Amino acid sequence: MASEFDVVVVGAGTGGYVAAIRAAQLGLKVAVVERQKALGGTCLIWGCIPTKALLEHAHALKVAQSAKEWGLTGVDGGKVGIDMPAVHARKDKMIAGLTGGIESLFKKHKIEWLKGTARITSPKTLEVALHAGGTETVTATKQLVLATGSAPRSIPGIDVDGKQIIFSDHAIHLGQVPQSIAIMGSGAVGVEFASIFKSYGSEVTIIELMPKLVPAEDEAVSNELERTFKKRGIKSYTGTKVTSAKATAKGVDITMQKADGKTEALNVEMLLVATGRGPVTDGLGVEAIGLRMDRGYIVVDPLFQTSVPGVSAIGDVITMGGPHYQLAHVSSMEGILLAEKIAGHTVAPINYDHVPRCTYTEPEIGSVGLTEAQAKAAGHDVRIGSFPFRALARARMAGETDGFVKIVAEKKYDEVLGVHIIGPRATELIAEAVLALRLECTVEELVKTIHAHPTMSEAMGEASHAAHGAAIHI
Repeated sequence: MASEFDVVVVGAGTGGYVAAIRAAQLGLKVAVVERQKALGGTCLIWGCIPTKALLEHAHALKVAQSAKEWGLTGVDGGKVGIDMPAVHARKDKMIAGLTGGIESLFKKHKIEWLKGTARITSPKTLEVALHAGGTETVTATKQLVLATGSAPRSIPGIDVDGKQIIFSDHAIHLGQVPQSIAIMGSGAVGVEFASIFKSYGSEVTIIELMPKLVPAEDEAVSNELERTFKKRGIKSYTGTKVTSAKATAKGVDITMQKADGKTEALNVEMLLVATGRGPVTDGLGVEAIGLRMDRGYIVVDPLFQTSVPGVSAIGDVITMGGPHYQLAHVSSMEGILLAEKIAGHTVAPINYDHVPRCTYTEPEIGSVGLTEAQAKAAGHDVRIGSFPFRALARARMAGETDGFVKIVAEKKYDEVLGVHIIGPRATELIAEAVLALRLECTVEELVKTIHAHPTMSEAMGEASHAAHGAAIHI
């Protein structure tokens, strides 16, 4: 059986399904090949959405445990616990609703979903092994779009068994809370699960090879996260390498080597490996058409064209030489721009310096642009403005006073170069900063922007005042 479409997308994650919908909106005939049982990809099924759902449950648990402080009656805060089957039931119901919503959008826009596994046979054709049996040959007359995403990856010598030594894919489905867990890696995935498990009652240890937690963040943010984690009882080993990890009848035996060469042993019930993600291209058949690759990633230009005419790629599976974030919102924007390009619209490359980076720990982290160290290394004469959430009435109402907003700007033109937030609602507050960078906003313009009172966003206004040496409330 053979079918022909204007655009064929391989992968229905946040890049692929968004590209398909936008292309269909623009009048193109579209098909999507997806081998998972539902649409939405890693973010919706295995990543962003389930982990954030678990974090929301952690927040609800925190409030319930503080019932007396909040004046809540009928709740014995000291005895409130977590019911993991109920948590998973709510999480899975929500995910099913969202994946079903995407499927409804596919039907609305007449996008054909081919349920199966794709293999490239030429720059315009795929052979799809259908889950229902048999194969189908699909032709893309305008563009073949590869959006196969990424998957968790381990490091040599660590055997992930899915039971005692696990990836995040396993962690979101645990039937019970481990008594103790060690987490390798303190990127977004690692610190989010550290926050989840600590809230649920686990003893948590983070092991990070780099000298600080969340290594990509501004140093002040990293220091504040380590301070708040320590206050919560989360133990952190930075500048530390895991040299061995073995599952035994008594848990997982871990040997660590610190920066000074000293070793230390640790035994925990579980080890979560959160050391990054790698591209999903095995079995795709990229070799058949000679795609240019780099360490398993598909090499593209700034408008997502591969080395083969008629074939484009977006999302976690690509590299373009410069910074490229494995983030759902980045993949979605790439999908929109690519669809518009295929439809003949004029599009401009994404400025990846303006990508918001969000980490949903407690406290949350939101950042965009240059860190203080990066700005100085780039030769800027830097000015800093910082304002703590503890000085805000709204933060005190919420009982969430850790953290701050930090603005990095340059002195000569007063331009905002970066904003780094750790604290309540940081992942929401960062949107203002993203717009500020996109519009090449000055600190003075932020100073003159009225921020409503009482809100968390007042911290942004106060930090801009602080950058000019005139913070009002501190």
